[in-house]
Amino acid sequence: MSDDSVLLHASPEGVATVTLNRPEVHNAFDAEVIERLSDIFADLAGADGVRAVLLKAAGKSFSAGADLNWMRHAAGFSEQENREDARALGEMMRRLDTLPKPTVALVQGAAFGGGVGLVAACDIAVAVSDAAFSLSEVKLGLVPAVVSPYVIAAIGARQARRYFLTGERFDAGEARRIGLVHEVVADAEALAAAGERIVERLFTAAPGAIADAKDLISAVAGRPIDAHLIDDTARRIAERRTHHEAREGVAAFLEKRKPNWRE
Repeated sequence: MSDDSVLLHASPEGVATVTLNRPEVHNAFDAEVIERLSDIFADLAGADGVRAVLLKAAGKSFSAGADLNWMRHAAGFSEQENREDARALGEMMRRLDTLPKPTVALVQGAAFGGGVGLVAACDIAVAVSDAAFSLSEVKLGLVPAVVSPYVIAAIGARQARRYFLTGERFDAGEARRIGLVHEVVADAEALAAAGERIVERLFTAAPGAIADAKDLISAVAGRPIDAHLIDDTARRIAERRTHHEAREGVAAFLEKRKPNWRE
């Protein structure tokens, strides 16, 4: 497997940039790309000093989704082989979704199929105004099964009923309206600047608190507000109040200085 299909760069400041690097096929992914991404996300999860992860792509497109040559090859697999193949994609998406570092997708050009899944699995997404999105699987006789948990969590079941069923393209403005992306910018230069601005904001927050906040969202979203949930949220804030980050954060505020994670 060539490591060139996905590039990883970690800055001294703690920003890990993951770059899809198959511009000649619009950054479509195959089994090798999925394995490479999965390994990278697993490594970044436990990487000391990494405080933010940027997911971007080389060339004109963010990702055209599954590589058609790979899909043609997979059509000859047995059902069990196809299931194992799909589970590898599902595990990669899960690792991105649950990464305990904040993740930011920077989207240009086309984001189709699984590319939409990558965007949805990131915590924050910014797109260039001329970006195009599509969950086009039904046009190929397929369904966006593996990415569906992340996309539906981002856009809701009502919007999924339209875009999963029609496979139609929609623009960055619509992607923002339905909740797939948070921000739309004018061009590639503005996209890079947005990434830097978001990282600066993330660096004002305590790294451990960010990880716990991500886990909190997962634990609370869609759950009934009952005694169990109330107890769980009470436990979480009680543990945080005694954490060294909280002590440092409160002390820094009262002493009118920056906390140590901002130094």
